[in-house]
Amino acid sequence: MTQSGSPTPPSPSAGRSPLLEMQDIQISFGGVPALRNANLSVAAGEVHALIGQNGAGKSTMIKILTGAYRRAGGSVRFEGREIDFRTPKEAREAGISTIYQEINLVPFRSVAENIFLGREPRRYGLIDWRAVQRRAAALLESFGLQIDVKKPVRSYSTAIQQMVALARAVSSDAKMVIMDESTSSLDEREVELLFSVVRKLRDDGRAVIFVSHRLDELYALCDRVTVMRDGQTVAQSSMAEMDKLQLVTTMLGRTLAAVVQDDSTAREANLARRGAQVMAAHNLSAHPKVSDVSLEVHAGEAVGLAGLLGSGRTETMRLMFGADPLEHGTLAVGGETVTLKSPQDAIARGFAYLTEDRKGDGIVPELSVRDNLTLVCLRTLAKHGVVDVKKQQAIVERFIASLGIKLRSPDQPIRELSGGNQQKVLLARWLAAEPSLLLLDEPTRGIDVGAKADVAKIVRELRDAGLAVLLSASELEELTAVADRAVVIRDGRTVAELNGAQMSESSIMDAIAYGSDGPSQLVEAAHTAHIEDALEGDRHGA
Repeated sequence: MTQSGSPTPPSPSAGRSPLLEMQDIQISFGGVPALRNANLSVAAGEVHALIGQNGAGKSTMIKILTGAYRRAGGSVRFEGREIDFRTPKEAREAGISTIYQEINLVPFRSVAENIFLGREPRRYGLIDWRAVQRRAAALLESFGLQIDVKKPVRSYSTAIQQMVALARAVSSDAKMVIMDESTSSLDEREVELLFSVVRKLRDDGRAVIFVSHRLDELYALCDRVTVMRDGQTVAQSSMAEMDKLQLVTTMLGRTLAAVVQDDSTAREANLARRGAQVMAAHNLSAHPKVSDVSLEVHAGEAVGLAGLLGSGRTETMRLMFGADPLEHGTLAVGGETVTLKSPQDAIARGFAYLTEDRKGDGIVPELSVRDNLTLVCLRTLAKHGVVDVKKQQAIVERFIASLGIKLRSPDQPIRELSGGNQQKVLLARWLAAEPSLLLLDEPTRGIDVGAKADVAKIVRELRDAGLAVLLSASELEELTAVADRAVVIRDGRTVAELNGAQMSESSIMDAIAYGSDGPSQLVEAAHTAHIEDALEGDRHGA
């Protein structure tokens, strides 16, 4: 697979009329707009990247196109005709096939059966199994793949299963194939195999919409790109005309001029007074999401874990907390190499982990605020299996006051609280266990602006009190507001570490785009201009 950001060849779709046109698409959920004036145009014979951060609107656009959602406004034209699919089945029958990250094959049925399921060739009214197997084998051979099509599909790797899903789409005469994060569980060799098939589809005149967060894949495969942000289309371009840094800044919605900051003095002061090393991770690896991540965190500092969605941030934190098995690499706590086989092992070592999925992995919705807050420290509050209610009440009251949790009563079900207050309860839960290292994965996701500011203030206070904090966040503005250092990961690898004066939103974006190859000239020029402006201001002030 190509590992560079060099321009792709001119699009084979140049000059052709669009196969698909989605214009001014609108839809709301619960009165909240999810898409506003969103656009997408794809030609036959091209691979088109559809990208954006989590919540940008990519999946919603795909679901509207394929009939899973009904749009509230706008128009969709396919092959020059206005269409309004009411079900995904109608979309498939019209020639639009979707391959999702979670492959929807029947695992115990054969490869051949999966390819022609529901469309088997018949002879004298009966399924002609020889024809099914012959056609399936021929189709996969055209992809350069020779396998036993009579074997159950579950006996093959994820990459082969992706090929089978593609073959099913091709066998149904799909004119457009949508691939939603199809490479997320593949290694490089498997990705290249998949790409060779996608290129063949393009060369055969089919359109492919490719959804991925892996920048190198986009530049290796795609001809054009549509970038979405906050439910809107913010850019449409050929890949050759948009370099990696432009792509990242467009996705995040931050221009270089807006992100150049000078918080270096405060960060350097924090780093100068930090304490001993609390945790060190070396070459962590767990296929397929994490391949080589190294970082360390000291007492009294906040380290930001930066990277695009899908880069491996969450998976790295789960490895550190013992939630997923570590395949390679080492973890050290207080200088001692440890093996964390479970979250219980991590908690015993002083680790706390606030997960990204507050509702799925955090709160117990039917339990009270009191019970949710003290869930981790219940053992220390119990004697002979009976909870000391007075101690429990004291802890609950202390954290409600110190974190500013707004609620009617500690006995109130936590599901009745706002998202921001639920997040504060979860943070209090871990602080009550008196950890030495706090892992925070997207701690401000899904909460309002005021609550975000409260959480950021709390994290800074915890850092200043000597706690070691590792913070993962998609919003670079939030990350740089709290972190003293940033470790940047891309495609499951550590690609840069930015300390104190080196750290800014622009330098993080540059590292995401280019890795450890050094800042781009554009970023360097922005930094230079910013420094010159600051010096000019000092001279005038003097």
